[in-house]
Amino acid sequence: MRRKVCLTLPTNRACPDTIAAIGAEAAYAARKFAVEVHLLILDSADAPTYEEHAKAVAGLPGTALPGTADVLVHHLDEEAQRAFLRDVIVRSGAAGPERLLELMLPDAVSYGACTNRAFLIAAALGCTSVHRRDSDSHYQLLDGEPVFPIAHELATLGRRAADAADAVTENILDPAHADKPVALVGGSFVGELSVDIGEIRDLDPAVHHEVVALWAPTGATEEQQRDLVAESFTGAGTDPFTRDHAVLDLPDIWRIDMCNVALDHEVYERVPLPPATATIGSDYFLLHLVRDATLPGVVHNRHIVNYYTPERRTGPGFTAYQLRYVKFLLSMLYLYPVYSEMEAVAGALLDERHHVRADVIADSARRSAATDRAENHRRLAVLDHCYRQLGGKYAEFADHLAPLRARLLDEAQADIEDFALLIDAWDPLVRASKATPADRLPR
Repeated sequence: MRRKVCLTLPTNRACPDTIAAIGAEAAYAARKFAVEVHLLILDSADAPTYEEHAKAVAGLPGTALPGTADVLVHHLDEEAQRAFLRDVIVRSGAAGPERLLELMLPDAVSYGACTNRAFLIAAALGCTSVHRRDSDSHYQLLDGEPVFPIAHELATLGRRAADAADAVTENILDPAHADKPVALVGGSFVGELSVDIGEIRDLDPAVHHEVVALWAPTGATEEQQRDLVAESFTGAGTDPFTRDHAVLDLPDIWRIDMCNVALDHEVYERVPLPPATATIGSDYFLLHLVRDATLPGVVHNRHIVNYYTPERRTGPGFTAYQLRYVKFLLSMLYLYPVYSEMEAVAGALLDERHHVRADVIADSARRSAATDRAENHRRLAVLDHCYRQLGGKYAEFADHLAPLRARLLDEAQADIEDFALLIDAWDPLVRASKATPADRLPR
C-alpha cells in the first residue's frame, strides 16, 4: 500500500494562484515519491471566494474522483469541517463536546485551530504526515521551475535518523539520537518579515526594538534582547535559492516557518497546537516540542517566498493584525514556563518508543496558568507608549487597545487553560478520527 500524506492549505482569503501552485507541488510529490497525496484545503473564506477557489481546484491536473488518482483534493468549507468535527467529537466520547467544537473551529481566526483540524482530518484519511503551506506565500524558482519543499520532507520525514542521513547534505546529529525517527522537516522564507511590523522598523528603529523585545522572556538581559530582535521574523533574508542544502540534527527552529513545515504523525497525533484565537504564533508550539524532546529534524533551504496582502496594513485589517501581535506577546507569559520545563526534562518527554508523553505537557500548561500577570501588565504599558510615540494609525490603535486590556489579560490565561483541556481530549479525538467510517470521510 502506498504511503499517504496530507499537504494542507488553510485559508480565509482569496488565493486561487496559491491553490494552483500547491496543486503542482502535490502532483510533483505523487510523481517523484510514488505517494498518495491528499491535498486538503481548509477554506474559511466567504461564499464568493470559496466558489473562486472551487474553480481553481477544478482546474488542477490529476484531481480525479477519490480513489482514482495519485492526488486527491479535499476542499472543505467551514460547514463541512464542522460536520466532520462534530461527528468525531461525539464518537470520541470526550467530555464537553460543545466546548471542544469551539476550540477546534472557533468563530475568530486561530492559526493553531486550523492546523489542528488538518491533523485530525489527516488521521481520518490515513495519512502519515502533514505538510503545511500558507495562502500568502509562493515558491521560489530555479531555472524557471518551482522549488518544492516537499522534496526534502518526503525524503526524510518519519525515517529512522540513521537511515535518513543519506538524504541530507550534512548530518551533525548526535549518534545518541540516531535510532529516533525524523519528526520534523522544515525551511524558512525569503521576502517580507513573517510578522507584519516592518513599517514600525522603518518609522522608528528604536520603537521597533522595544516592541519586539517584549517577546523576550521575563528577566532577559539587554544582550539577549538585542539578539532576539536581530533574529526575529527575518527568516532567511532575501538571497534566492541556488542549490540544495539540508541539515540533520536536533532542529534549529529559528530556521523554520510554519508556511514551510512538515510533521510526522507520531508528533501531532499525541499533542495538538494551542487553539488560541486572534494570536499569531500559536501554531509554533510543536516545533519547540520536537526540539526539546530531542527528536531529530531536518532543516533545508527550499525557502518559500513570503508576502503580505494589503488588508493587514489599513483600516480594520490593520487593527485586527496588530491585536494578534499584542495577544502573541501576552501568550508568552504562559508559554515560556512550558518551554522551560520541556527543555529541562528534554528526552524524558519521550517514552521508551520515542513517543511524546502528552500528559507531561498538559500538566505543565495547567500549572503555567497560575503565572503572575505583572509582566503582561508591563507589556501592555510599553506597547501603549510605543504605539502613541509612532503616532497616526498606531496612536489610534493604542486608543482602541486601552479599554481591552483587562479582557486581553483574561483571554491570555484562558488560552493556556484551553490548551491543557484540548491536550487531555486529544488522544480520544485522534482515535475517533482514525476510526471514521469510509462514508463519513471528508470529500
